[in-house]
Amino acid sequence: MAWGVPSRERRVLKAGHSSIAVTLPKPWAEAMNLRPGDLIVFDQNDDGALYLRPAPAAGVVGASAPYLVQAQSFDTPGVLERLVLGAYRVGHDAIEIRSETPIPPERIEELLKAARRLIGVSVVAQEPTRIVLQNFIDPSKYGLPQLVQRMKMILIAFLEESEMLLDRRARSKRIASLDEESERVLALLVRQLFLASRDWSLARRIGCPDPRQLLEWRVVVHSLQELGHLLSEIAVLLDASRERPAGDTAALRARLADVKDGLKSVVDTLIRPSLGEACDAYAQVAALGSSARESADRMGVTARRAGLHAATVATQRSAACLSTLAEVAVDRAVSLGNETIVVAPA
Repeated sequence: MAWGVPSRERRVLKAGHSSIAVTLPKPWAEAMNLRPGDLIVFDQNDDGALYLRPAPAAGVVGASAPYLVQAQSFDTPGVLERLVLGAYRVGHDAIEIRSETPIPPERIEELLKAARRLIGVSVVAQEPTRIVLQNFIDPSKYGLPQLVQRMKMILIAFLEESEMLLDRRARSKRIASLDEESERVLALLVRQLFLASRDWSLARRIGCPDPRQLLEWRVVVHSLQELGHLLSEIAVLLDASRERPAGDTAALRARLADVKDGLKSVVDTLIRPSLGEACDAYAQVAALGSSARESADRMGVTARRAGLHAATVATQRSAACLSTLAEVAVDRAVSLGNETIVVAPA
Protein backbone atom coordinates (compact mmCIF):
# COMPACT_ATOMS: atom_id res chain seq x y z
CA MET A 1 0.00 0.00 0.00
CA ALA A 2 1.94 3.02 -1.20
CA TRP A 3 0.84 5.80 1.11
CA GLY A 4 3.74 8.05 0.22
CA VAL A 5 7.51 7.95 0.36
CA PRO A 6 8.02 9.41 3.89
CA SER A 7 7.98 7.04 6.86
CA ARG A 8 8.05 3.86 4.77
CA GLU A 9 10.42 2.31 7.30
CA ARG A 10 9.64 1.72 10.99
CA ARG A 11 11.96 0.52 13.73
CA VAL A 12 10.78 -2.41 15.86
CA LEU A 13 10.35 -1.28 19.49
CA LYS A 14 10.30 -3.22 22.73
CA ALA A 15 6.85 -3.20 24.34
CA GLY A 16 6.53 -4.69 27.80
CA HIS A 17 8.49 -7.65 29.09
CA SER A 18 8.52 -9.90 25.99
CA SER A 19 6.54 -8.13 23.27
CA ILE A 20 7.66 -5.95 20.37
CA ALA A 21 5.70 -3.24 18.52
CA VAL A 22 5.79 -1.07 15.41
CA THR A 23 4.16 2.36 15.23
CA LEU A 24 1.61 3.21 12.52
CA PRO A 25 2.20 6.09 10.06
CA LYS A 26 0.29 9.14 11.29
CA PRO A 27 -1.27 10.03 7.87
CA TRP A 28 -2.68 6.51 7.53
CA ALA A 29 -4.01 6.46 11.11
CA GLU A 30 -5.71 9.82 10.58
CA ALA A 31 -7.17 8.73 7.24
CA MET A 32 -8.61 5.63 8.93
CA ASN A 33 -9.87 7.71 11.89
CA LEU A 34 -7.97 5.49 14.33
CA ARG A 35 -7.70 6.32 18.01
CA PRO A 36 -5.79 4.69 20.90
CA GLY A 37 -7.62 1.54 21.92
CA ASP A 38 -9.15 0.85 18.48
CA LEU A 39 -8.80 -2.66 17.06
CA ILE A 40 -6.78 -3.56 13.97
CA VAL A 41 -7.39 -6.67 11.83
CA PHE A 42 -4.31 -8.36 10.31
CA ASP A 43 -4.03 -10.43 7.13
CA GLN A 44 -0.89 -12.48 6.41
CA ASN A 45 0.18 -13.18 2.86
CA ASP A 46 1.94 -16.39 1.81
CA ASP A 47 5.26 -14.54 1.52
CA GLY A 48 5.00 -13.29 5.13
CA ALA A 49 3.76 -9.78 4.30
CA LEU A 50 1.20 -8.35 6.72
CA TYR A 51 -1.81 -6.29 5.65
CA LEU A 52 -3.92 -4.47 8.20
CA ARG A 53 -7.18 -2.56 8.33
CA PRO A 54 -9.45 -1.14 11.03
CA ALA A 55 -11.78 -3.70 12.60
CA PRO A 56 -15.51 -3.21 11.89
CA ALA A 57 -17.19 -1.05 14.51
CA ALA A 58 -19.36 -2.84 17.07
CA GLY A 59 -22.99 -2.98 16.06
CA VAL A 60 -22.33 -2.25 12.37
CA VAL A 61 -24.17 -4.65 10.09
CA GLY A 62 -21.78 -6.24 7.60
CA ALA A 63 -22.38 -6.91 3.94
CA SER A 64 -22.93 -10.60 4.72
CA ALA A 65 -26.08 -9.86 6.78
CA PRO A 66 -29.34 -10.55 4.88
CA TYR A 67 -30.86 -7.55 3.19
CA LEU A 68 -34.52 -7.54 4.19
CA VAL A 69 -37.24 -5.95 2.05
CA GLN A 70 -40.60 -5.96 3.83
CA ALA A 71 -43.84 -4.26 2.82
CA GLN A 72 -47.60 -4.73 3.01
CA SER A 73 -47.68 -5.37 -0.73
CA PHE A 74 -45.59 -4.99 -3.87
CA ASP A 75 -47.67 -3.43 -6.61
CA THR A 76 -45.28 -1.13 -8.52
CA PRO A 77 -43.45 -2.91 -11.37
CA GLY A 78 -39.67 -2.67 -11.36
CA VAL A 79 -39.20 -1.72 -7.70
CA LEU A 80 -38.28 -5.21 -6.48
CA GLU A 81 -35.88 -5.77 -9.36
CA ARG A 82 -34.14 -2.47 -8.62
CA LEU A 83 -33.89 -3.24 -4.88
CA VAL A 84 -32.41 -6.67 -5.57
CA LEU A 85 -29.89 -5.19 -8.01
CA GLY A 86 -28.93 -2.49 -5.48
CA ALA A 87 -28.47 -4.99 -2.65
CA TYR A 88 -26.32 -7.19 -4.89
CA ARG A 89 -24.16 -4.30 -6.08
CA VAL A 90 -23.37 -3.07 -2.56
CA GLY A 91 -22.26 -6.56 -1.50
CA HIS A 92 -25.17 -8.35 0.22
CA ASP A 93 -25.12 -12.12 -0.19
CA ALA A 94 -28.63 -12.89 1.11
CA ILE A 95 -31.67 -10.89 0.00
CA GLU A 96 -35.01 -11.67 1.65
CA ILE A 97 -38.36 -10.39 0.36
CA ARG A 98 -41.33 -10.47 2.76
CA SER A 99 -44.92 -9.37 2.28
CA GLU A 100 -47.96 -9.35 4.57
CA THR A 101 -50.05 -10.60 1.64
CA PRO A 102 -49.18 -13.23 -1.00
CA ILE A 103 -46.65 -11.89 -3.50
CA PRO A 104 -48.35 -11.50 -6.92
CA PRO A 105 -47.17 -13.87 -9.69
CA GLU A 106 -45.87 -10.99 -11.80
CA ARG A 107 -43.67 -9.79 -8.91
CA ILE A 108 -42.38 -13.36 -8.41
CA GLU A 109 -41.45 -13.50 -12.09
CA GLU A 110 -39.75 -10.13 -11.68
CA LEU A 111 -37.62 -11.52 -8.84
CA LEU A 112 -36.75 -14.64 -10.82
CA LYS A 113 -35.75 -12.45 -13.76
CA ALA A 114 -33.59 -10.31 -11.46
CA ALA A 115 -31.82 -13.43 -10.16
CA ARG A 116 -31.10 -14.62 -13.70
CA ARG A 117 -29.50 -11.27 -14.54
CA LEU A 118 -27.02 -11.42 -11.65
CA ILE A 119 -23.93 -13.64 -11.70
CA GLY A 120 -23.97 -16.17 -8.86
CA VAL A 121 -27.51 -15.47 -7.55
CA SER A 122 -30.19 -18.14 -7.12
CA VAL A 123 -33.58 -18.37 -5.42
CA VAL A 124 -33.13 -20.63 -2.36
CA ALA A 125 -36.56 -20.25 -0.73
CA GLN A 126 -39.96 -19.43 -2.19
CA GLU A 127 -43.15 -19.17 -0.14
CA PRO A 128 -46.39 -17.26 -0.76
CA THR A 129 -45.24 -14.30 1.36
CA ARG A 130 -41.45 -14.81 1.38
CA ILE A 131 -38.68 -15.23 -1.18
CA VAL A 132 -34.95 -15.52 -0.44
CA LEU A 133 -32.21 -14.96 -3.00
CA GLN A 134 -28.64 -16.05 -2.24
CA ASN A 135 -25.35 -15.15 -3.85
CA PHE A 136 -22.86 -18.04 -4.05
CA ILE A 137 -19.83 -16.51 -5.77
CA ASP A 138 -16.45 -16.09 -4.10
CA PRO A 139 -15.43 -12.46 -4.77
CA SER A 140 -11.73 -13.31 -4.65
CA LYS A 141 -12.20 -15.40 -7.83
CA TYR A 142 -13.28 -12.43 -9.96
CA GLY A 143 -10.36 -10.07 -10.61
CA LEU A 144 -11.06 -6.56 -11.83
CA PRO A 145 -8.75 -6.87 -14.87
CA GLN A 146 -10.43 -10.12 -15.93
CA LEU A 147 -13.91 -8.59 -15.67
CA VAL A 148 -12.80 -5.55 -17.69
CA GLN A 149 -11.43 -7.91 -20.33
CA ARG A 150 -14.78 -9.70 -20.36
CA MET A 151 -16.56 -6.37 -20.89
CA LYS A 152 -14.18 -5.64 -23.77
CA MET A 153 -15.20 -8.88 -25.48
CA ILE A 154 -18.90 -8.06 -25.04
CA LEU A 155 -18.39 -4.58 -26.51
CA ILE A 156 -16.45 -6.05 -29.43
CA ALA A 157 -19.37 -8.44 -30.00
CA PHE A 158 -21.72 -5.42 -30.17
CA LEU A 159 -19.47 -3.82 -32.80
CA GLU A 160 -19.23 -7.01 -34.85
CA GLU A 161 -23.00 -7.41 -34.72
CA SER A 162 -23.40 -3.84 -35.99
CA GLU A 163 -20.95 -4.54 -38.82
CA MET A 164 -22.96 -7.59 -39.86
CA LEU A 165 -26.22 -5.62 -39.68
CA LEU A 166 -24.80 -3.25 -42.31
CA ASP A 167 -24.67 -6.21 -44.72
CA ARG A 168 -27.98 -7.94 -44.06
CA ARG A 169 -31.67 -7.19 -43.80
CA ALA A 170 -32.61 -9.89 -41.24
CA ARG A 171 -33.26 -8.75 -37.68
CA SER A 172 -30.58 -9.35 -35.05
CA LYS A 173 -31.04 -12.14 -32.52
CA ARG A 174 -28.02 -11.21 -30.37
CA ILE A 175 -28.62 -7.65 -29.17
CA ALA A 176 -30.87 -8.60 -26.23
CA SER A 177 -28.50 -11.33 -25.02
CA LEU A 178 -25.49 -9.01 -25.32
CA ASP A 179 -27.35 -6.34 -23.35
CA GLU A 180 -28.11 -8.85 -20.61
CA GLU A 181 -24.54 -10.14 -20.46
CA SER A 182 -23.22 -6.59 -20.30
CA GLU A 183 -25.51 -5.78 -17.36
CA ARG A 184 -24.44 -8.96 -15.54
CA VAL A 185 -20.73 -8.19 -15.80
CA LEU A 186 -21.17 -4.51 -14.93
CA ALA A 187 -23.23 -5.37 -11.84
CA LEU A 188 -20.50 -7.75 -10.68
CA LEU A 189 -17.83 -5.12 -11.33
CA VAL A 190 -19.66 -2.60 -9.15
CA ARG A 191 -20.15 -5.25 -6.46
CA GLN A 192 -16.43 -6.07 -6.49
CA LEU A 193 -15.56 -2.39 -6.05
CA PHE A 194 -17.91 -2.03 -3.07
CA LEU A 195 -16.52 -5.15 -1.42
CA ALA A 196 -12.93 -4.10 -2.10
CA SER A 197 -13.55 -0.67 -0.55
CA ARG A 198 -14.41 -2.43 2.73
CA ASP A 199 -11.72 -5.12 2.58
CA TRP A 200 -8.24 -4.11 1.47
CA SER A 201 -7.07 -7.70 1.52
CA LEU A 202 -9.75 -8.51 -1.08
CA ALA A 203 -8.82 -5.40 -3.07
CA ARG A 204 -5.25 -6.66 -3.29
CA ARG A 205 -6.37 -10.15 -4.38
CA ILE A 206 -8.61 -8.90 -7.18
CA GLY A 207 -6.04 -6.59 -8.74
CA CYS A 208 -6.10 -3.33 -6.76
CA PRO A 209 -3.01 -3.30 -4.52
CA ASP A 210 -3.42 0.39 -3.64
CA PRO A 211 -6.89 1.31 -2.24
CA ARG A 212 -6.65 4.72 -3.89
CA GLN A 213 -6.89 2.98 -7.26
CA LEU A 214 -10.50 2.10 -6.48
CA LEU A 215 -11.50 5.57 -7.65
CA GLU A 216 -9.80 4.91 -10.98
CA TRP A 217 -11.59 1.59 -11.29
CA ARG A 218 -14.94 3.32 -10.62
CA VAL A 219 -14.26 5.72 -13.50
CA VAL A 220 -13.36 2.75 -15.69
CA VAL A 221 -16.59 0.92 -14.83
CA HIS A 222 -18.72 4.03 -15.43
CA SER A 223 -17.09 4.61 -18.83
CA LEU A 224 -17.55 0.96 -19.83
CA GLN A 225 -21.21 1.18 -18.82
CA GLU A 226 -21.75 4.28 -20.95
CA LEU A 227 -19.85 2.67 -23.82
CA GLY A 228 -22.07 -0.40 -23.58
CA HIS A 229 -25.20 1.75 -23.83
CA LEU A 230 -23.84 3.57 -26.90
CA LEU A 231 -22.78 0.42 -28.76
CA SER A 232 -26.12 -1.20 -27.98
CA GLU A 233 -27.83 1.92 -29.32
CA ILE A 234 -25.84 1.67 -32.57
CA ALA A 235 -26.85 -1.97 -33.02
CA VAL A 236 -30.52 -1.17 -32.34
CA LEU A 237 -30.47 1.71 -34.86
CA LEU A 238 -28.98 -0.50 -37.57
CA ASP A 239 -31.34 -3.35 -36.72
CA ALA A 240 -34.30 -1.06 -37.34
CA SER A 241 -33.00 0.62 -40.52
CA ARG A 242 -33.47 -0.73 -44.02
CA GLU A 243 -32.49 2.17 -46.30
CA ARG A 244 -28.67 2.49 -46.33
CA PRO A 245 -26.82 4.75 -48.79
CA ALA A 246 -23.60 3.00 -49.88
CA GLY A 247 -21.23 5.90 -49.18
CA ASP A 248 -22.61 6.59 -45.72
CA THR A 249 -22.62 2.87 -44.94
CA ALA A 250 -18.93 2.63 -45.82
CA ALA A 251 -18.14 5.65 -43.62
CA LEU A 252 -19.97 4.16 -40.65
CA ARG A 253 -18.28 0.79 -41.20
CA ALA A 254 -14.89 2.54 -41.00
CA ARG A 255 -15.87 4.30 -37.77
CA LEU A 256 -17.02 1.01 -36.21
CA ALA A 257 -13.67 -0.55 -37.07
CA ASP A 258 -11.92 2.46 -35.51
CA VAL A 259 -13.92 2.07 -32.30
CA LYS A 260 -13.01 -1.61 -32.15
CA ASP A 261 -9.30 -0.90 -32.61
CA GLY A 262 -9.41 1.94 -30.08
CA LEU A 263 -11.22 -0.23 -27.54
CA LYS A 264 -8.61 -2.97 -27.81
CA SER A 265 -5.73 -0.51 -27.46
CA VAL A 266 -7.19 1.34 -24.49
CA VAL A 267 -8.16 -1.75 -22.49
CA ASP A 268 -4.80 -3.41 -23.16
CA THR A 269 -2.89 -0.43 -21.78
CA LEU A 270 -5.29 -0.16 -18.85
CA ILE A 271 -4.55 -3.74 -17.85
CA ARG A 272 -0.82 -3.58 -18.63
CA PRO A 273 0.14 0.08 -18.03
CA SER A 274 2.71 1.54 -20.41
CA LEU A 275 3.13 5.28 -20.73
CA GLY A 276 4.08 5.18 -24.40
CA GLU A 277 1.20 2.85 -25.34
CA ALA A 278 -1.26 4.85 -23.22
CA CYS A 279 -0.29 8.07 -25.01
CA ASP A 280 -0.62 6.34 -28.38
CA ALA A 281 -4.06 5.03 -27.41
CA TYR A 282 -5.14 8.50 -26.31
CA ALA A 283 -4.06 9.99 -29.64
CA GLN A 284 -5.81 7.14 -31.48
CA VAL A 285 -9.21 7.71 -29.84
CA ALA A 286 -8.87 11.49 -30.20
CA ALA A 287 -8.46 10.99 -33.96
CA LEU A 288 -11.50 8.69 -33.91
CA GLY A 289 -13.62 11.44 -32.36
CA SER A 290 -12.60 13.89 -35.08
CA SER A 291 -13.21 11.45 -37.94
CA ALA A 292 -16.61 10.44 -36.54
CA ARG A 293 -17.66 14.09 -36.29
CA GLU A 294 -16.56 14.73 -39.89
CA SER A 295 -18.43 11.66 -41.12
CA ALA A 296 -21.61 12.75 -39.35
CA ASP A 297 -21.35 16.27 -40.79
CA ARG A 298 -21.09 14.92 -44.35
CA MET A 299 -24.18 12.69 -44.11
CA GLY A 300 -27.33 13.79 -45.90
CA VAL A 301 -31.06 13.49 -45.33
CA THR A 302 -31.27 9.85 -46.43
CA ALA A 303 -28.62 8.80 -43.93
CA ARG A 304 -30.44 10.67 -41.17
CA ARG A 305 -33.70 8.94 -42.05
CA ALA A 306 -31.98 5.54 -42.13
CA GLY A 307 -30.43 5.97 -38.68
CA LEU A 308 -26.87 6.01 -40.05
CA HIS A 309 -26.31 9.58 -38.90
CA ALA A 310 -27.46 8.83 -35.34
CA ALA A 311 -25.26 5.71 -35.29
CA THR A 312 -22.26 7.73 -36.45
CA VAL A 313 -22.89 10.35 -33.76
CA ALA A 314 -22.94 7.48 -31.25
CA THR A 315 -19.48 6.43 -32.46
CA GLN A 316 -18.32 9.97 -31.74
CA ARG A 317 -19.71 9.75 -28.21
CA SER A 318 -18.06 6.32 -27.89
CA ALA A 319 -14.74 7.98 -28.70
CA ALA A 320 -15.32 10.34 -25.75
CA CYS A 321 -15.76 7.34 -23.43
CA LEU A 322 -12.61 5.75 -24.81
CA SER A 323 -10.81 9.05 -24.27
CA THR A 324 -11.75 8.96 -20.59
CA LEU A 325 -10.42 5.41 -20.33
CA ALA A 326 -7.23 6.46 -22.10
CA GLU A 327 -6.76 9.30 -19.59
CA VAL A 328 -7.01 6.79 -16.75
CA ALA A 329 -4.48 4.58 -18.55
CA VAL A 330 -2.05 7.51 -18.84
CA ASP A 331 -2.52 8.42 -15.16
CA ARG A 332 -1.98 4.83 -14.11
CA ALA A 333 1.21 4.54 -16.19
CA VAL A 334 2.53 7.84 -14.81
CA SER A 335 1.82 6.76 -11.22
CA LEU A 336 4.12 3.76 -11.68
CA GLY A 337 7.00 6.17 -12.28
CA ASN A 338 9.14 3.66 -14.15
CA GLU A 339 8.92 5.04 -17.67
CA THR A 340 9.39 8.33 -19.52
CA ILE A 341 8.64 9.45 -23.06
CA VAL A 342 10.17 12.24 -25.13
CA VAL A 343 7.66 14.62 -26.70
CA ALA A 344 8.95 16.16 -29.92
CA PRO A 345 8.54 19.95 -30.25
CA ALA A 346 5.68 21.18 -32.41
